Amino acid sequence: MGIKGLSKAVQDLAPSGIKTYALKNLFGRSVAIDASMCLYQFIIAIRKDGHFLTSPDGETTSHIAGFFYRTIRLMEAGIRPVYVFDGKPPTLKSYELDKRTERRDAAELRLKEATDAGDEEAIEKNQKMLTRVTKEQNEDCKKLLTFMGVPFVTAPCEAEAQCAELCKKGKVFATATEDMDALTFGTNILLRHLMAPEAQKVDITEFDMPKILKEIDFTMTEFIDFCILLGCDYTASIKNVGPKRAFELIKAHSSIENILENLEAKMIPPENFLFKEARELFLNPDVTDAEEIELKWNEVDIPGIINFLCSEKGFDEARITKSLGRIKAAKSLGSQVRIDQYFKVKSVVATEKTQKKIKEEEDRINAKLKLKKGKIEKKPRTPAAKKCKK
Repeated sequence: MGIKGLSKAVQDLAPSGIKTYALKNLFGRSVAIDASMCLYQFIIAIRKDGHFLTSPDGETTSHIAGFFYRTIRLMEAGIRPVYVFDGKPPTLKSYELDKRTERRDAAELRLKEATDAGDEEAIEKNQKMLTRVTKEQNEDCKKLLTFMGVPFVTAPCEAEAQCAELCKKGKVFATATEDMDALTFGTNILLRHLMAPEAQKVDITEFDMPKILKEIDFTMTEFIDFCILLGCDYTASIKNVGPKRAFELIKAHSSIENILENLEAKMIPPENFLFKEARELFLNPDVTDAEEIELKWNEVDIPGIINFLCSEKGFDEARITKSLGRIKAAKSLGSQVRIDQYFKVKSVVATEKTQKKIKEEEDRINAKLKLKKGKIEKKPRTPAAKKCKK
């Protein structure tokens, strides 16, 4: 869930802390991406004829296709992605997980009713609600990223918290997730819509945490208490307190403890209000110290990708080979340094030179694959070659 209504609240209370721009403006930036959220989105969104993409064995591969092609798109924009996967959920999250279980149970009943009624739209909607990411799907994506030379981190707990840690310590420019609680975990910059499909033509929305705190004149602890009042994953919230009233209460009393001492009759706190525990989790989440994490963007393992995607997962070899050419060409963009402190960032376009480089990479990869399969016969040396050898 993240933080209920936080995006709209920030738009209303701190508009100077939000801006939108095109993907190209992130050229040269390293970004920590909430991989677990991407995984779920790819599984439910990437389909063919209304069905999940699958391997010849019937294994779902939508998540693999999503990671592969979306990562290439980021690299072609000159972005250096770092994926962060969820670890074990915190104990406090059992409150939210219990609610999700209830919603899944209800979705199962609705799915049965929709199936009996032949309601295709309702069937698809409830199937999406019942989709769960498996351990095997997580491992698929990590394996693919290793072959692509893209770094990833497995968080001890919440991925958003680990992304925020990387951002706060300067390892990356920003956190990319749709969950607004990345701000509550203290990331300096939050990016939304980074992983949106290109066809949607949606700009990136950037939330600048220092600017937000400055405009609303909150300390970080006050902002966390504000988020807890809005509603978070770790405790129930006070009934009849919306965003506007929550802001007014924090302004007037500074903390939830003081608010509870001055509570209005219509405001009903939950029986087991774990706001102190939730606050502590946001202030000191279970993360790996960013200083202990080395982020390395390695060379692409072409044979590894071909074997994994084509031989194991049944992807089309011609299409994957073409994509590998794009990856190799894009890798050089990711190593370029930003100079936007001197010049306005220019659009990264596929120039004639870039297209030529992609074609050269495709030809080289195709030649290697054919040679490996024994389809290329050794050519006799031309007279000119013999002369050079002498």
